Amino acid sequence: MSRAAVAWPADWLIPDWPAPQNVRACVTTRSSGDSVEPFAFFNLGEHVGDASEQVQRNRQYLAETLQCQPTWLNQVHGVSVLAADATQTRTADASVSREIGLACCIMSADCLPVLFADQAGTCVAAAHAGWRSLAAGVLENTVASMQVEPQQIIAWLGPAIGPAVFEVGGEVRDAFVQQHAVAEQAFVPSNNPERWLADIYQLARIRLAACGVQAVYGGGLCTLTDPRFYSYRRQPVTGRFASLVWLAE
Repeated sequence: MSRAAVAWPADWLIPDWPAPQNVRACVTTRSSGDSVEPFAFFNLGEHVGDASEQVQRNRQYLAETLQCQPTWLNQVHGVSVLAADATQTRTADASVSREIGLACCIMSADCLPVLFADQAGTCVAAAHAGWRSLAAGVLENTVASMQVEPQQIIAWLGPAIGPAVFEVGGEVRDAFVQQHAVAEQAFVPSNNPERWLADIYQLARIRLAACGVQAVYGGGLCTLTDPRFYSYRRQPVTGRFASLVWLAE
């Protein structure tokens, strides 16, 4: 908590990773906001049916609390990566920033948010890795867009649906195993004989290792079972929490 510019809500998360001193990161929770059920309380997504004025108040509070400028994306489970831009909301599933105070921001409610920083503290990035974008290469594209050697990049895996409850079909398993045979280890049979339980954290680590990123931290939180977070599988009409990373002075 000592690296935060101001006091953040007590249950917001600060990633435990060896980022450079000028790199800041945060994950919000459901608390501290103005939204009401079923979006209570700190919904940051404009696309989920919440009142726009409540979302805007929540976003303003976020920027003021973190003392940075979050940049918002229209996330579509794709692989596009854009330079962070605070002037407009553009369609992509990852962003990169080299500007002080301009935060890469990912919204999620079961999908995996992945935060990145280079060890020199000159570049940060964030990616939205649902299983479709993860299998299609969003993490690899994000690493490439940072334009630094992968060995100089550290990554942190934010809250996502956990391996004990992330049930998927055989087509999801095939999509990963056909690309990396080792991905077979990330799937175990479900009680349903036609389904599998997937470890999205392990799948992300496998793909990051394959493109040269070995320093990977985080993982282990489950949005479905942890009430601090929004979860689409728990409640289809729900809000979105945010995972952010930015450069400070």
